[in-house]
Amino acid sequence: QVQLVESGGGSVQPGRSLILSCTASGLDFGTYVLGWFRRIPGKEVEEGVATIDEGDRSFYADDVKGRFTISHINANKVYLQMNSLKPEDTASYYCAAGYRSAAYGTYASPLAPQWFGYWGQGTQVTVSS
Repeated sequence: QVQLVESGGGSVQPGRSLILSCTASGLDFGTYVLGWFRRIPGKEVEEGVATIDEGDRSFYADDVKGRFTISHINANKVYLQMNSLKPEDTASYYCAAGYRSAAYGTYASPLAPQWFGYWGQGTQVTVSS
């Protein structure tokens, strides 16, 4: 049974930093992809923020490039370092994981939720002055 548990959310002022952590258990894939998604208030779907695979190949949404960094320790831990936070980063953030097939990132963006079969419960990040 795969479980993903996020931690590290909170409320910060614009320009500050937060690091999100996710502990994964039960993942037994030789090749895998880990990611962070967010659901912004008023929107119905999660948007991909950053993803990374077992070979450390990473992808970022355009609006977080240069500010956010994703990292991982095997398939057990995935982190999202968020710097220079903006009010528009306010969202519920979700950790996700999946088996990385050879098709990953080919016919759909590597940030697309369809590559991820396992999801955490989410952690809230609020950026406000």
